[in-house]
Formats: sequence, C-alpha cells, structure tokens
Amino acid sequence: MSRLGLGLAALGRPAYINVGRADELPDERGVAAMRAATRRVLDAAYAAGIRWVDTARSYGLAEEFLAGWLDGHDDVTVSSKWGYAYVGGWRMDAPRHEVKEHSAERFRTQLAESRALLGDRLSLYQVHSLTDDSPLFRDGPLLAELAQAAADGLRLGFSTSGPRQAETIGRALGLEVEGRPLFSAVQSTWNVLETSAEQALREAHEQGLHVLVKETLANGRLAVDPPEELVALAEIRGVGPDAVALAAALSRPWADTVLIGAVSEPQLHANLAATRITLGEAELAALAGAAVPPARYWAERAALPWA
Repeated sequence: MSRLGLGLAALGRPAYINVGRADELPDERGVAAMRAATRRVLDAAYAAGIRWVDTARSYGLAEEFLAGWLDGHDDVTVSSKWGYAYVGGWRMDAPRHEVKEHSAERFRTQLAESRALLGDRLSLYQVHSLTDDSPLFRDGPLLAELAQAAADGLRLGFSTSGPRQAETIGRALGLEVEGRPLFSAVQSTWNVLETSAEQALREAHEQGLHVLVKETLANGRLAVDPPEELVALAEIRGVGPDAVALAAALSRPWADTVLIGAVSEPQLHANLAATRITLGEAELAALAGAAVPPARYWAERAALPWA
C-alpha cells in the first residue's frame, strides 16, 4: 500500500476523459458535489493506507479540494504540476478545458497559486506533460527560475505524455543547470497497453529519481474495455481487470509510486484488490501481449471525449 498514490485528475473538475467515471459521480457535478466526492475518496484512500496524493493546477479545483482536506493528515505527501491552466469554466461542454504553456511566467504564476493553497505541504512540483520538443529545454530564463526554486528547497520533477515519452525522459535526465541535475522525479504513463517508456523509467530509477507511474488503467479503458489477456487473468485470479492491471504496474521494481485515479469508494476498493495478488512471470509474459504501438495508444487516448 505504501507504493500507491491517489491522483485527482478525474475528481477536481466536472469533465474529464476517464471512461467509467460518469456513473460513479454525482448526477449534478457542481463544485460542492465534486468537493464532497473528492473528500470521500481521499478519506477512503487514507483509511486504506495511501499516503501520496497527486494533483495539478489544471485539475480544476483539485488543489483547493485537497487543501481543505489536508489538516489532520500530516503524513501525506503532496505532488502537483504546473504548465497547464484549467479554462473549462466548470462546464461539461466547454470548447476547451485546458491550455498548455511552459514558460517562466506560467511557472511563477502557478507556483504562487499552488503555494497559496498548499503552503509547505507541496512536496514535489512537476512540469506537466513535458515532451522532447518542449521549449523548456532551450528557455534560459525558465531554467534559471527552476534552478533557483530547487536551490530554495523545492523538489522538482516532470511528467511525460505522448508516443515519445522515452526520448523525453532521456533528454530531461541530462538537463543540468550550473552542473546540477534539475529534476529528482519523473511521472510517466505506463500500463499494459503502453509500455514504451519502461527502459527509460528503469534508468531514471537507477539514477536515483523517484518514479511515479500514471494512467495505469489507461484512463479507465483497462477496467471498462480490457484486452482479452487481462480478462483471462482477472477471471483466474477472481478480481477485476483493473486490479490485474494495477498489479502489473506494481510488479515493476522501478515504479516507486503507482497512481490510481478512482472517483468513488467502490472504484477505489476494486483497485486496491491489486495489493492482494502478485503476478508470476508467466502471467506477466501473457500480459505483454496486450501492448500496442505507442502511436496507436496515444491516438486512441486523444480521441476520448471529455465527459
């Protein structure tokens, strides 16, 4: 349980791309209803032993919801992200829900916003969805500000998205400012469908970075429409396909924190069945057959509707 974390991407805003989410949330997704849903899941996760919560500036009001819950939970590690801004206006049908910008101004603004809500509980601040062609790598003023924040005691990391995650991780691991590595953590997508970053994440772990794994259920697809390899093992093990998918992520020794994105207590407890099973080598080899090319995976993810 100590290796699991709770991600708030699907709880902090009314619309998101996770499938299997709608029936688990209140019919009316106003701010008060979503705040209450977030608190219920946080309480259940904490009671189960989860002590890491991951959020972001672009997750609607997730940081605010979390800040209101943190009192009395002093042993919880909080990570957040900057680089995307939420622009959905709390509308399900917003034409655009988030806008990406990796700039010094965006970093300054969002760090101030995160600190205003989370204060010194902010343990790790990550670049949100870094790609290998990001302007961050050649933005001197931004790199200087990040280095100064790190020198002042803020732990920095980056998350990755897209079919070139491995290339992004490799480039970010080599990023230094005045001879010092800039990042001490990486958060990347890994699941039984999208395994392309595995070697890069193993190398990051070996270099001492804290590795967080996100989208372990492929935005809910592995629970709602799992591949046959996952279904077969779930039936044998007597658990849901979500638990097998999470157990596969937990089987990776380089995965320091495995994030789950449950939006209700039933979803959370179904996910946590993963902690009761250990997959053998033959089972993991069978699951390897579910992997798809990264370009296909990310194209299918991009086609998911915000709902």
